[in-house]
Amino acid sequence: MSKSFERYQRRKLISSYFSVTLSIALVLLLLGVLGLLVLNTRKLADHFKEQVTLSVFFKDTARQVEIDQLQKSLVMAPYTKNALYVSKEEAAEQHSAEIGENFLEFLGYNPLKNSIDLQLNAAYVSPVQIDSIATDIETREFVEEVSYDRPTIALLTENVQRIGLGILIASGVFTLIAVLLINSSIRLSIYSKRFIIKTMQMVGATKSFIRRPFIWTNIKLGVLGALIALAALYGLLFYLDVNFPDLGLMEDLLTLIAVFASVFVLGVLISGISTFFATQRFLNLRTDDLYY
Repeated sequence: MSKSFERYQRRKLISSYFSVTLSIALVLLLLGVLGLLVLNTRKLADHFKEQVTLSVFFKDTARQVEIDQLQKSLVMAPYTKNALYVSKEEAAEQHSAEIGENFLEFLGYNPLKNSIDLQLNAAYVSPVQIDSIATDIETREFVEEVSYDRPTIALLTENVQRIGLGILIASGVFTLIAVLLINSSIRLSIYSKRFIIKTMQMVGATKSFIRRPFIWTNIKLGVLGALIALAALYGLLFYLDVNFPDLGLMEDLLTLIAVFASVFVLGVLISGISTFFATQRFLNLRTDDLYY
């Protein structure tokens, strides 16, 4: 009978530890993802901004040497990320591939223009700066027009600012929720041992002596939960880096180290502090209050 009770108690204890560890791991994983999202918001915004393309179309009378000189000057400009020359023949091939038929056979001539596809560095992607760049390029006599989607650029700039602020607010709210969830899990775990705590206190054990094993146990659970969260976070980063290499999420080692270290430290601190206050609460309760 005693062995059966001991096995029951052991299973109950393991179940309690497992639930606390899993809760800590899931919450810390969420915090890690939010931390990476906050730190990489600028990088993600820059990635989308640098996909904006300005198409510089040339007149049919433009000489190749003029086009080459303009391309070289654009490549050397501080606002340029990439400047790719596209001949009218290449443009026709691309357009035919997109529509699935050779439109040149139907028209009998090539209506497209020689052009340069210009991609800008993220810092220069705003309606005002792009208007200025386009105006400057259009001053060349051999340039017919500079085409770009201004409404989309304005919307992108506005939304990037809104999303950045929203992510920051959401991170603060979720961090608070995460702390409360870990605290609740640990309090529930210690609640099941409230009579043991009170018994130890009644036989003369000091508060610090009673708290010490609980704090140490939950710190170890916090460390284990943090390690599980970090492993899952690394797996998520690896998956995103393989499928979306342009984001460069694994390139900034200092940011990764800062996030991983923060997740680990938070796991230890929240577990230790929550355990301290949870045990302190039951130590201060009267014996009759333990039943409610």
